[in-house]
Amino acid sequence: MFQYILSRLLYTFPIAIGVSLIVFALVHLAPGDPLSAVMGEVDQTMIAEMRASFGYDKPLPLQYMTWLGSVASGELGYSLRSGQAVLEILLSAAANTIALGVLASLLGFSVGIAAGMFAGYRNGTWLDKVVSASAIAGVSMPHYWLAIVLVIVFSVEWGLLPAVGAGSASSMFSWESFQHMILPTIALSAIPCAIVARTTRACVMEILSMEFVEALRARGLSESRITLHVTRNALPTVLAVMGLQFANLLGGSILVETVFAWPGTGSVLNQAIFDRDIPVLQGTILLLAMFFVVTNLVIDILQTWADPRVSRH
Repeated sequence: MFQYILSRLLYTFPIAIGVSLIVFALVHLAPGDPLSAVMGEVDQTMIAEMRASFGYDKPLPLQYMTWLGSVASGELGYSLRSGQAVLEILLSAAANTIALGVLASLLGFSVGIAAGMFAGYRNGTWLDKVVSASAIAGVSMPHYWLAIVLVIVFSVEWGLLPAVGAGSASSMFSWESFQHMILPTIALSAIPCAIVARTTRACVMEILSMEFVEALRARGLSESRITLHVTRNALPTVLAVMGLQFANLLGGSILVETVFAWPGTGSVLNQAIFDRDIPVLQGTILLLAMFFVVTNLVIDILQTWADPRVSRH
């Protein structure tokens, strides 16, 4: 098991290098000069001096190596628009995105697993049909559309919850901040909840049809003990799906954060795109991509813990 975990850790480094190369290439493939877009109509000599100070006058391979070295040392550069350190911008935004993603994951995964377990054990009943129909609706419903509907109903029509922002409270654990997180959390949790519910239901139904379950019942084990065996056998598959969905929550919350004006990485990325702020754009995309890499690594390790047979494949 230790060798498997070590090998997964070693695989992470070339993946991270590849991700950084793709991020750098995609950002620099965009047409136009970012400095001209930021500075407007100014003297070309000043633009040339700024380009040299940011290193944009060098060949792209040299720019990439310089940027990669800065990233490795924890330096992501400075915003072209505000002059603020990119790392400082991202730390604050990432904290808000992670808080929202964790809360949405807790809601979506807990409801999805519970609904999937009940549906799997009640295959063919009205409860199974309700869960299946709800899961299909949840997967088919765009989260940004659900976010708009929630704002219209709970904020505009009923006036129960705030529609935008993160509140003025200094602590994220205050009641005011929690109120601002309720609607975006519900909007973000809908799709993961539906996907996890469908996956759990399918796994439970498949495991319940296996011979070892009948053997456990024949030995006189209680249904609660049998449920523990079923849960453990379904756990590796469900964990893999949960890991992907958690990474999607962190990296794919751009539109939901925009709808609710939530000050997370999605809002930062959206603003950086409009501003053509390359350092912020590169840093944000790299951070979101690394969310996926790290999440997949953690899920691989958790799968090995849940099912040691994984490390032998």
